[in-house]
Amino acid sequence: MNARTACGASGHAHRIYEVVDHGSRGETSELVANSWVRCLKDYRLDPSRPSRPQVLDKASLAERCTRSADLIDCAKLEMTTLYQQLGDPELAVVLVDTDGVILHMVASPDFSHDVSRMGLRVGAVWSEAEVGTNGMGTCLVAGEPVAVRQHEHFFAEFTNLTCSAVPIFDPEGKLAAALDVTSRSQLMQQHSLVLLGMTAQMIENRLLDRRYRDAFPVHFHSRPEFVYTLHEGVLQVGHDGEIQAANRSALFQLGARSVDEVRGKRLDEVFQTTLDEIVRRSAKSSFHPVPTFRTQSANRFFMVAQEPPSRSTAVERAGGKPTAVRLRPADESPPAQFGDARLSSQLALAAKVIDRRIPVLLHGETGSGKEIFARALHQGSPYGSGAFVAVNCASLPEGLIESELFGYRAGAFTGAQRAGRRGKIAQADRGTLFLDEIGDMPLSLQARLLRVLDERQITPLGSEDCIPVDFQLISASHRNLPERVAEGLFREDLYFRLSGLEVDLPPLRDRSDKRAVIQAILDDEAGRAMRLAPEADALLMSHPWPGNLRQLRHVLRTATVLCDGDVLSLLHLPPSLRVGLQPALERECGDTAAAEVAAEETLALNPIQANERKVLLRLLEEHRWNVSNVAKTLDVSRNTLYRKLHKLHIPLSHNS
Repeated sequence: MNARTACGASGHAHRIYEVVDHGSRGETSELVANSWVRCLKDYRLDPSRPSRPQVLDKASLAERCTRSADLIDCAKLEMTTLYQQLGDPELAVVLVDTDGVILHMVASPDFSHDVSRMGLRVGAVWSEAEVGTNGMGTCLVAGEPVAVRQHEHFFAEFTNLTCSAVPIFDPEGKLAAALDVTSRSQLMQQHSLVLLGMTAQMIENRLLDRRYRDAFPVHFHSRPEFVYTLHEGVLQVGHDGEIQAANRSALFQLGARSVDEVRGKRLDEVFQTTLDEIVRRSAKSSFHPVPTFRTQSANRFFMVAQEPPSRSTAVERAGGKPTAVRLRPADESPPAQFGDARLSSQLALAAKVIDRRIPVLLHGETGSGKEIFARALHQGSPYGSGAFVAVNCASLPEGLIESELFGYRAGAFTGAQRAGRRGKIAQADRGTLFLDEIGDMPLSLQARLLRVLDERQITPLGSEDCIPVDFQLISASHRNLPERVAEGLFREDLYFRLSGLEVDLPPLRDRSDKRAVIQAILDDEAGRAMRLAPEADALLMSHPWPGNLRQLRHVLRTATVLCDGDVLSLLHLPPSLRVGLQPALERECGDTAAAEVAAEETLALNPIQANERKVLLRLLEEHRWNVSNVAKTLDVSRNTLYRKLHKLHIPLSHNS
């Protein structure tokens, strides 16, 4: 240690003693001050004497990694995503176990090399007791998010680093690890803490799913738009209806301080529904959130329950008679049906240009079968024996699209796959590359894609070597690309390069082979030949199908689960499709069944409308259905209120 460094270390130690011995905290946070107290009085550390973290030997590290294998597996992808989102080569994303041992780290090779000299490397022990105040170790002690800026570290040799860390809890609610971002930034990284918190929640949810694969995942939130998002509550419920585990959001929404407060309770002790009922209602609603209430409370939640991921078959349990149904991916496209004359001519035209290796650009509404059309083209092309590689440009985070398309070489960044990764373009060599939702590709990558199309070679991230590629290109978008070009959101030269032939796919409502498509998907989902009752056939044929083939498949998938026989009727279709068909229902099912369906039709309202309907009904009851008084209460005109009542399916027979 030279004189200047020694002087700096001495001044740093003096500041720590001033805070601990005299309580003169100044700008030092209470969390950091408490950590300094522990370091001096509990761990007997000396801030003037540097302490390097110990590093475990290979055998000890391997044993720890084996014990935490599921945690590491759940964290790796999320850590890489976070690293790419932060976009700074001068930082590391670090995972430590509860003893502060670094289990996994994602960083650039240069940064890894620099910080490894001070002990920031896999296998090193960064507990607070070992190396004093630091993001990882102090987070483990505090059990809460921690930010430790440079001079707040206990030892002076770490004062060129800023650390932000958050705890990760296991499904039992116990501290399992800490996730940290360490950088050279002099600023408090508030955005890092936010992203870290979100990443930790995703890792926790992955752990929850992995450790309870035999349980029913129940997703819920007080606001329906938050179901299936990071904010949702998740309960894992056993076959007996007892809650086995819960994520942090679920505990917060239920007002529970720990998993122990809800574990062992039956679902119907917490909500006004049983497991069987919510599974049935979820299937009936095509797994859109359905409303329910807390037990002994007016608090409303929206909920979806699914079959256990480990089960190879889904079982409909509502009627007491199990019906095995083949599970299929939720986004699987419908079978190709080209009985429509317009579609057939488009396919024939596209097949001609594919023979000459001309790019094809598909236009069509969401769910209209663009990928199935592309697969059909691929199978009949000169590249049909090669791979068909599909990339959805809209579903990938912007920071991942580049590595996903172009791949990366081994060692491009620490924590990446050891052998590197072949990108999608390289995987499509001698085959077909299908770029779906190409209109959503970031401008920064459009130039690179254009160069690949012109030069037919790619350069993986972190590499200087060019790899030749040869593939058929098919792209698709539901957006109007000329409009995107005019708005400056899409390169004109790339648009011209993609649009060798433009094909417009008709929506399902306009297809002349619609009945054949419906029948084919129905039989495919049921796994057997099925027949549609006349009223169900009329409804399916007349429905506008805004979600096209994808929506049709989801509707029929649920309907075949609900149908025990070989004839699918109106009662098996979701209420949202049956609005306005009351006379037909009465003819088919009788008044009682029709009344039950009518009661369910309120579920067809969107969540905001459903809540509004409930409020209006309560107000009408309070004012004895005096519309004038309700209008005055709401400060709206009677005509406005009448229109609202009609829109929300509230009958006016009670009003004065």
